[in-house]
Amino acid sequence: MAADDQDQERAVVETATTPADTRRLTVSIFSRLRTERGQANPFPLYAELRSKGDVFAAPWGGHIVTGFELCDRILRNRDWLEPDAAWRERQGSGTRWGAPSSREMSKTLPALNPPEHTRVRRSAGMFDRSTLSDLQAPIGRITTRLLDSLAERLHDGEADLNMLVSEELPVATVGHWLGLPTADFPRLRDLTHDQVFTQELLPSASQLALSDAATAELRVYFTDLVRERRRRPGDDPVSRWITVWDELESDRDKADEAVYLLALFVLLAGLETTSTLLSTMVLLLLQHPRQWDRLTVQPDLVPAAVEEVLRYDPPTHVISRVASKDCVLGDTGIRKDEMVHLMVAAAHRDPAKHEEPELFNLHRKPGHLAFSGGIHYCLGAPLARLEAQTLLRQLVTRFPRLTLVRQPSWAPRVAFRRLLNLDVTLI
Repeated sequence: MAADDQDQERAVVETATTPADTRRLTVSIFSRLRTERGQANPFPLYAELRSKGDVFAAPWGGHIVTGFELCDRILRNRDWLEPDAAWRERQGSGTRWGAPSSREMSKTLPALNPPEHTRVRRSAGMFDRSTLSDLQAPIGRITTRLLDSLAERLHDGEADLNMLVSEELPVATVGHWLGLPTADFPRLRDLTHDQVFTQELLPSASQLALSDAATAELRVYFTDLVRERRRRPGDDPVSRWITVWDELESDRDKADEAVYLLALFVLLAGLETTSTLLSTMVLLLLQHPRQWDRLTVQPDLVPAAVEEVLRYDPPTHVISRVASKDCVLGDTGIRKDEMVHLMVAAAHRDPAKHEEPELFNLHRKPGHLAFSGGIHYCLGAPLARLEAQTLLRQLVTRFPRLTLVRQPSWAPRVAFRRLLNLDVTLI
């Protein structure tokens, strides 16, 4: 953005004192957030949102929340619900919530509320200490193989780490765990990129169409997988889920549907956000070379580095919840069934939570909402951390002189960050 445009926008911020002014400013901010330029550095825009207060009306309905304490409270409070199937149905078939992909997502674990959420989450039984221990060696081997490919490309000058490593490690990890054919990985990765549009903050009609098509194809893929594992069970999560759900559900079709939804959830949760975390992690550290150099001599700081990345620029920037009853949030009245959009990436820079929040600091006390909170705390968080820490340890050991070639491009999204490239070289 040009300097005169920035000055003009600051003037708007300073004079936006009425609800109409706030509405116009908010529309302007989100219009810019939905562009590649806005996504390249959304944090000044988030600062503008925070200047309007911790809670204020969203132009499209509902409310926007930017304060860390309020976001944290909502995520931990059971009075705030996921927009589940019943809520989406009440919004009407002509809304984005009536799209086939949205209806399908409403059946998956992240969109369920108790008691069904409790039942399904207990059945998943994933990523405990034993599972993570079993996955540690395979993830290490996959990471080494991917970095071997990166090294070969770097011999010729530069390489796209996003394409060669960040996009590949999560799908290879989830694929290994679920026992999927490696030949299917590229298609599953592409389908995930399209499917996530239905989970975006303000998806367009064309984006929803892509998500609908991807969701339909993923349904066929994973229902076929469940049928195959029922015919030939093995030592894998899908086979174990079939056994669990046969005990929970007497109707075999319903049991198989539940297993399909778990497999779909694992793929969608394990690919998109983790890929973004991996690339963002490398990008931020290369943009802060002193921190990168510190890791090369102090690899014990790797876990702290991953946590600071999750605070500084989390993969998911917006989490939405619905009020289960009339309430007051801050000084704002919220009605039952109204949605609030928690701008967690803005909340992570809340100076009331973190001292010097704009500073990328590996020694900061952890405190972020990147994996949500409460009963909906991300089941895959331990796996995402394991992948990120494994990759970072190997990177700083094998490529201590890694450097950024150019600033990356970003997909024009708001809720789910996605880098399109991360070009690196050795100096």
